[in-house]
Amino acid sequence: MSRLLALLLGLAACLPVAAAITESHGYAQFGALKYPASFRHFDWVNPDAPKGGSIRIMGAGTFDTLNPYTLKGTSPSATGNFVQYGISELNAPLMVGTGFYDPSGDEPTSSYGLVAASVEYSEDRSWAVFNLRPEARFHDGKPITAYDVAFSYRLLRREGHPQYRTALQEVQRVDILNRQRVRFVFKRSGNPLLILRLGELPVLPQHYWSGRDFKATTFEPPLGSGPYRIAQVVPGRRLVFERVRDWWGASLPVNRGKYNFDRVEVEFYRDNHVAFEAFKAGEFDFYIENQAKNWANGYDFPALQRGEVLRAEIPHRIPTQTQALFMNTRRPAFADVRVREALGLLFDFEWSNRTLFNGAYSRATSYYPNSEFAARDIPQGEEWLLLSPYRKQLPAGLFTAAPQMPRTDGHGIPRETLRRALDLLAAAGWKSSAAGLVNGRGQPLSFEILLVNPSLERILQPYRDNLARLGIRASLRTVDRAQYKQRIDGFDYDMILMTLPQTLSPGLEQWQYFHSSQLAVRGSRNYAGVNHPVVDALLDRLLAAQSREQQVAAARALDRVLLSQHYSIPNWYSDHHRLAWRNRFAHVTTPPYTLGLRAWWLKTPETAR
Repeated sequence: MSRLLALLLGLAACLPVAAAITESHGYAQFGALKYPASFRHFDWVNPDAPKGGSIRIMGAGTFDTLNPYTLKGTSPSATGNFVQYGISELNAPLMVGTGFYDPSGDEPTSSYGLVAASVEYSEDRSWAVFNLRPEARFHDGKPITAYDVAFSYRLLRREGHPQYRTALQEVQRVDILNRQRVRFVFKRSGNPLLILRLGELPVLPQHYWSGRDFKATTFEPPLGSGPYRIAQVVPGRRLVFERVRDWWGASLPVNRGKYNFDRVEVEFYRDNHVAFEAFKAGEFDFYIENQAKNWANGYDFPALQRGEVLRAEIPHRIPTQTQALFMNTRRPAFADVRVREALGLLFDFEWSNRTLFNGAYSRATSYYPNSEFAARDIPQGEEWLLLSPYRKQLPAGLFTAAPQMPRTDGHGIPRETLRRALDLLAAAGWKSSAAGLVNGRGQPLSFEILLVNPSLERILQPYRDNLARLGIRASLRTVDRAQYKQRIDGFDYDMILMTLPQTLSPGLEQWQYFHSSQLAVRGSRNYAGVNHPVVDALLDRLLAAQSREQQVAAARALDRVLLSQHYSIPNWYSDHHRLAWRNRFAHVTTPPYTLGLRAWWLKTPETAR
């Protein structure tokens, strides 16, 4: 008997131990959730905020579709600042707190159930199950089921914007367990970020889209499931949203105190100067100011003097989007890193900040400004360990010096900087001649900076002049938004001034920005044509991070390598919101990670609840 018992015990020791399973009302990529299962509302909202009234807001530019999920066309949600208002044509996702739909505001990497009441996941993060709320409904009253979730996953991967294929590429399969339970099985374990990204998945109605062309542009408001529905459309110019009075999610803790206006009217303006004049005249209620010069000099008008308009600079801790002049390395002119470095030396931020921006900005020295992910000092600890295997593939200076941008005194580029730029260009085969800077075949170094905003011409003109001093021919070309989008999607440009949205937890979006697999994917955001094996390897390490410390180290290492290759010329950033509004509205506070306009309300409600 003792031998048999020993044999059984030995066999049991060889069997795999079942991984622990967690079920929770929310999910934290690292660490613990701030809010327990019993929480009633977020700390930064007024749970008893009165409902009612209307708000008028500004849309920037225009829109030519109401489908925000495809490559074709520009939807309202893709226009500047739109998602910050807290209303959109987006469908409710499984969870909220991360992503663009409804940031939680006071946690960097946590989400809580919306369409999903809870999420289950294994200890090794090899799968996740979302348990849907039975009360969740589309606006036509039909329930949201696991069939809709699986349909959304497959539709977005097959026909949606390329960003969905990138975000969902680590999913091996989706299983419908019953009408309220859907399971995602991952290609590999140990990917805690993927559960957050799946929680951001918009749930589309299968019964609505099955008979329609998902890729086509449309001005017919698609069937939604969120707090607002589109009630009126003037193509390209105007939208009216109405609050869904019997919305299934109104009393959920993640929504209490939010979405307080009965009606949201949006007028679209193609010109920011016209829009600002309209705001001054009382045509709409909020203005998110993006121009430092206008913030400094444009707010001396009667409504503000009378106290009818208020304004404030509101500090935040949101990782600032990457704004830079991206050089398309698919073009021969930018294939040599020495040329790219030389072009960066000729950008005089200090002069622009002093002369054009009233000193309002800081120079971006990272792809992740205003965040802990920015590379600083020299690589140490975990970051050094990540970089050290690639010493032969990286510049030696990357290990011995902190990343830094060229600096001036604000009164022009120093002679030694110009000489350094010329030396780099000469080493790359470019020589001065009567025709300007030319290569060995006599071809001039010339390129076009493609723009969509005419106001940027004034800002970039000094840079063009600096280039001309060395014989480099750069032209500024501004095109309409439709042509701009078409050219960007097809990588038909030399240099562009572009922004890359950054998140509180960098992950798969970085893959789309910088991975070599995105080099030829139409519509991808690898604007610079990054194709570097060390960048690819560090992206893998970033996605595999098992702690916040590992994530920060991988992001800093990636940042340091990208900066060393001079794919872009970093511009500037601000660590605060600039907001002006009619003195009819109230709010509790502005949380650190979102502007939070979805939680504002009218001081005196125009209508009863």
